[in-house]
Amino acid sequence: MAIALVTGGSRGIGRATAQLLAQEGYTVAVNYHHNAQAAGDVVADIVAQGGKAFAVQADISDEKQVEALFSRIDQAAEPLTALVNNAGILFPQCRLENLSAERINQVLTTNVTGYFLCCREAVKRMSHQGGGQGGAIVNVSSAASRTGSPGEYVDYAASKGAVDTLTTGLSLEVAACGIRVNCVRPGFIYTDMHASGGEPGRVDRVSPAIPMQRGGQPEEVAHAIAWLLSEKASYVTGSFLDLAGGR
Repeated sequence: MAIALVTGGSRGIGRATAQLLAQEGYTVAVNYHHNAQAAGDVVADIVAQGGKAFAVQADISDEKQVEALFSRIDQAAEPLTALVNNAGILFPQCRLENLSAERINQVLTTNVTGYFLCCREAVKRMSHQGGGQGGAIVNVSSAASRTGSPGEYVDYAASKGAVDTLTTGLSLEVAACGIRVNCVRPGFIYTDMHASGGEPGRVDRVSPAIPMQRGGQPEEVAHAIAWLLSEKASYVTGSFLDLAGGR
């Protein structure tokens, strides 16, 4: 079929997405930053189910590593036709007056610059004008881009606001190049990321305030991503799917 690159594919939403895309016939490039064991486990699970996958290490905030990541994909026998920009970082909950420039820049470099770089390299390979077969990109944003995450993660929320704008602008820029660009905005999903924010049980704490009275599962987000990548969404670009239980 073709290759789907999932950044941050070793855990959470990325892991669920990689597994589902493999079931749908993609050869999945599972990108990871540092946890080779977790990425290897995802690949092993996919292969055990009869799918095809390989792991590729890269820190997407580093331009040279992103270029090397895509060069590795170029060595495969199949073309890249799908990109899921999912890798991201989050730091402990903090009010804005206590944020350091170092923290802000780390968040923006990974969550924004990394997405731009991966989109850049994917477009070069997918664009009809460049001899590509076309393709689809799904950016994983967050409901935080709408709420602002006051008192917790304003820096993270701002980075996701930039992802939303990237999605809109790039979708228009490459619409005539055979490339669709869409975005999912998950709300409170049961993933390890909340532990990075210092509150592993955050989803359970906020669940009563969610209209559907529960947090979401990574697989629920993965199905939305897979639909946006599929031919079933062939006339959809520049669109946003909120997966936040009504919040």
